Amino acid sequence: MFPLMDSAVTQRFLEGLLGSPLLIIGALTTLLIVGGIIIFVVGTLLFFVPAFIVAGVVWWITGSEIFAGVAFLLVALSALTKR
Repeated sequence: MFPLMDSAVTQRFLEGLLGSPLLIIGALTTLLIVGGIIIFVVGTLLFFVPAFIVAGVVWWITGSEIFAGVAFLLVALSALTKR
């Protein structure tokens, strides 16, 4: 009735579509590692947002990159010790 419903044909189709189980496990592992790295980088950037803002305001007011750097370090260190 339905030629694609035959188990051998369906199994060959799925094997061709998905590949070997080892390939699937490798792809999922790679996706998990890349996803973890992306989450870590985004989390780090979000952690330093207040320090970026304070450093930008200090640089805008004073025009000194040294003062902006010191302000960034102080805010980042205070955020680290608060955590």
